Amino acid sequence: MDDLGWDSCDIILVTGDAYIDHPSFGMALIGRLLEAQGFRVGILPQPAWSSVDSFQVLGPPNLFWGVTGGNMDSLVNRYTSDRRIRSDDAYSPGGIAGLRPDRAVLVYSQLCRSAYPGIPIVIGGIEASLRRVAHYDYWSDTVRRSLLIDSGADLLVYGNAERAIVDIAHHLGERKNLSALHHLRGTAFVRPHRTEPHEIDSTRLDMPGKVEGNPNPYAEPNKLCGTKGGTKKGAHAPSQPEDAIVTLSSEVVPLFPRKTERQNQIIRLPSYETAKQDKVLYAHASRILHREANAGNGRALVQQHGKLDVVVNPPPLPLTTKEMDSLYGLPFARVPHPRYGDAKIPAYEMIKFSVNILRGCFGGCTFCSITEHEGRIIQSRSEASILHEIEQIRDRTPGFTGNISDLGGPTANMYRMACKSRALEAVCRRPSCIYPGICEHMQTDHTPLIRLYRKARAIPGVKRIFIASGVRYDLAVRSPEWIKELAEHHTGGYLKIAPEHTESGPLSHMMKPGISAFYQFKQMFDRFSSAAGKEQYLIPYFIAAHPGTKTEDMLKLALWLKNNGFRPDQVQAFLPSPMATATAMYYTEVNPLSPLRDPHEVHVEKSLEQRRIHKAFLRYHDPNNWPLLRKVLREMDREDLIGNGKQHLIPSFQPQATGFAAKGQRKSTPNRESQHKKGVRKGAAWTQHTGLPALPIMPKG
Repeated sequence: MDDLGWDSCDIILVTGDAYIDHPSFGMALIGRLLEAQGFRVGILPQPAWSSVDSFQVLGPPNLFWGVTGGNMDSLVNRYTSDRRIRSDDAYSPGGIAGLRPDRAVLVYSQLCRSAYPGIPIVIGGIEASLRRVAHYDYWSDTVRRSLLIDSGADLLVYGNAERAIVDIAHHLGERKNLSALHHLRGTAFVRPHRTEPHEIDSTRLDMPGKVEGNPNPYAEPNKLCGTKGGTKKGAHAPSQPEDAIVTLSSEVVPLFPRKTERQNQIIRLPSYETAKQDKVLYAHASRILHREANAGNGRALVQQHGKLDVVVNPPPLPLTTKEMDSLYGLPFARVPHPRYGDAKIPAYEMIKFSVNILRGCFGGCTFCSITEHEGRIIQSRSEASILHEIEQIRDRTPGFTGNISDLGGPTANMYRMACKSRALEAVCRRPSCIYPGICEHMQTDHTPLIRLYRKARAIPGVKRIFIASGVRYDLAVRSPEWIKELAEHHTGGYLKIAPEHTESGPLSHMMKPGISAFYQFKQMFDRFSSAAGKEQYLIPYFIAAHPGTKTEDMLKLALWLKNNGFRPDQVQAFLPSPMATATAMYYTEVNPLSPLRDPHEVHVEKSLEQRRIHKAFLRYHDPNNWPLLRKVLREMDREDLIGNGKQHLIPSFQPQATGFAAKGQRKSTPNRESQHKKGVRKGAAWTQHTGLPALPIMPKG
């Protein structure tokens, strides 16, 4: 601030992550965007929360505090699916754990309020976004109130926040009251409880019926930049430079006439107190929230919390390609802040040579929160913008050796995919565009992505471009040419892919395609790899203990893994994150995808013992799991799977010692080369005891 000649900051952003000035990190995107609008922005990364002192180092903000837990939910970041404390934090310098509090948004908001009372607090990011209404909290095993209530914040911004945060900043810069922004899309606020004239009880909507026509939200484009306005005396006057974020594109045309009655409708969800007591109504509330998640037809929601209402405005409109280009074209330094010195930040090391080419996902997987946060309409950048960023990495990022680690996003191969009809897209309420099958109206052309790959490879100084984002293989099989391109040029020996399970019961509750689509993709990938003279393997990911999964399903999956030569090293157990559809299944044992009047029960494994059994089946080859699996197989009357032949799942004998001996002597281990051929990934232990490099560990997103 001294170097810049500032006497104060207009906006101070607080984050639970280390500060990395890179477009893959939300705090950098929001900070640079507000800076481009002419505001003076200060950032407090990972402030100490033992007192208010760390929140006073920049003085009070002139306009508002912006608070986020970081790129990850603070509880997901801190605890495993077994509620054990993680030993590291990928978003902290040196990977050190414990530099952010549990429920970081709540703690930071209260400290901001204590440091400087009376200054507006706006919360956002993934942690706030997924807690905007009453939600099941896995870590306390209870239904908690909206984070707006607990944090005492003035406004919550959910989803991608660029439009809303710019409007908020300009509005407060004009010295207007924050309550005048209670109409703003993508935001939630608290008010005293009252009944609205256009209010609809959500239980009236939760039945099969004709989908009515909806007003087109694109008919009257809103300006992303907001209006220019002054701040209080002595503050920096916001301006709109020529290269600032552009307004909505005129390519969006009106489709429906405005219907004032529907536009003003607000849907009342079951109250917090009701949802906490009645699990069926909790599942119903989850269903309604997801039905109203389309920016084209989503209506405002309201939920009572005691004497207060939490009002959630309709979802934000997706950014156009021009807006995406302008946002990602801001002047990022692309490196961590110098305050961290030589300390490595694992999350940055993973993505520093990667490029985000799209936002959103229309897959609708029930265990994933991407759709709830980013929406299911794909927002893609232009070729020129992406190629320019690759050149920026080549010219400016320290340590670049010619390899781009990823061109992707939530899903690798949804670039520029969209509904063929904007009219249908605006009224659609499907939670997924590709489950149970790919919608006939979904455009699945991979040609723009293939063209992008070829142009990116042609950039001077670029040797290889890898694809590390997850591949949606049921889409990919529609484009053999894309799979050929992927196998020939963009796979470094191993490609991660996520069938998640093999059995129809679990897959239907995940809203994932059947295993036949995996076979089809694998056949094409193997054929094109062989034709290119490359020995390449798929690394499949699977989820244990997902709602709808029985022990018999895990046994069948273990047999499939053994028969296909897969021996997973790291496995994932289902973690119920707030707002996900599968989390509602886990808590209520009812499928929220079914109507309120016909609730479908879901089998759920909640005990830690049963969850460990499910994980043990995924690691059937680990001797440490054999005693438990023998016990379970006997209880299932499947002793025929215990023995020393190839047809058996686990041996009847138990080694005297498993793993590595105390003095560093390695016990007998299967041949490393054969394990590579089976898609096995070995971690630090392998490297430590053999001196050979480990296969890449690629965590699920």
